[in-house]
Amino acid sequence: MAAHEVVIVGGGPAGVSTALFLAHHRPALADRIVVLEKERYPRDKSCAGGLGERADRALSAIGVTIDVPSVVVHGISAAFQAGEVALREGNIGRVVRRVEFDRALALAARARGVRIVEGARVTGATLSERGARVESSAGVFDGRVVVGADGVGSVVRRAMGLPFGRLRAQAVEVDTEPVAGDRARDLLHFEMRDRSFAGYLWDFPTIVDGRELVCRGAYVLHEGALDMARPAPDAERVLRSRLEALGLDPDRYRRKRFAERGLDRRAVIARPAALLVGEAAGIDPMLGEGIAQAIAYGALAGEYLAEKLEARDLGFHDWGRRVERSLLGLDLRFRRRVMRAFYGAPRERVERYLLGEPSFLRFGVRHFAGRAQPARDALRAAATGALVAGRIGIERLVASLPPRARSAGSGDGAHA
Repeated sequence: MAAHEVVIVGGGPAGVSTALFLAHHRPALADRIVVLEKERYPRDKSCAGGLGERADRALSAIGVTIDVPSVVVHGISAAFQAGEVALREGNIGRVVRRVEFDRALALAARARGVRIVEGARVTGATLSERGARVESSAGVFDGRVVVGADGVGSVVRRAMGLPFGRLRAQAVEVDTEPVAGDRARDLLHFEMRDRSFAGYLWDFPTIVDGRELVCRGAYVLHEGALDMARPAPDAERVLRSRLEALGLDPDRYRRKRFAERGLDRRAVIARPAALLVGEAAGIDPMLGEGIAQAIAYGALAGEYLAEKLEARDLGFHDWGRRVERSLLGLDLRFRRRVMRAFYGAPRERVERYLLGEPSFLRFGVRHFAGRAQPARDALRAAATGALVAGRIGIERLVASLPPRARSAGSGDGAHA
């Protein structure tokens, strides 16, 4: 018999949320869930830190509150070549630092009886009819199920024999002091005027050791994600140019690089006794939103695993379909389609349309917050999405949703 029911590789938001939601649905299993984290908390993690209110609401639904230093945000601003727009919708979320957020989330899981092993760097995983065996620097862990929540370089994904994926991006960020011209600190700013690459730059308000700083970064899609003929520029070079334009010396700041993976269409994200969540599976490729989608994956996987363990059905043949048909899957599917239009040839026309008809952006802001949206606004945003994506009939997609999904917005789960 396996020593554990579930071995989760990765102690970030996707892995720990999976443990939390599984323990919520099956409390008797809590002490048979183990999370393997390669570092020791508190450990830093490269991430812009944007956390939509919908993520906090999902955790609150199972009685979990993560109280860490944060900057509350009320909206977004976006700068295009054709102009700039700022939208506020009340409290839509906050900016956190992963060094604090991940530790607090792990403490919440431990309080529910989940075992978390720190300093457990996973080196390999083996799948068989009997379950999974995970080898790590902290020893060998056997379980009926292994969950890969170990990010872009997922060891579990490799053990499952799955490819890296085409929807890849590179990002780099720094924390700097504010400068003249920064937007208000209650806004997440997206700088999209540079069309020399597919991606964007961001300025997010943050707080580090009590100091009000700005997290600035560049998100650059790999040329393979959009079948571009020219190679994508290095994200660090893109950010360096941006910092110099702001009058900041790029060499003064510690740069943090990281890679991201978007969820490919028709991607395989499960094998018998193994499934992937969060960035190991794939997240939003358009903006690289991470934290809220990781928690949405965890909520979905926790409920799914509770059902499958109860039924003793560990083939997981329908995990990909469960994700695809969820509100999270709809959200990711929608973003993939919009991404190809926005970063493609019709970009100038799309930007002008977004500036002239902000319902689409407003819908996105409300979705970030997890706020119910009037059906009329949802349909207007859907119509805008159809124009943005060009070839897709998004109105039919929205109209096909059950009433609960239409009122809740386009997803359940920014760059985060």
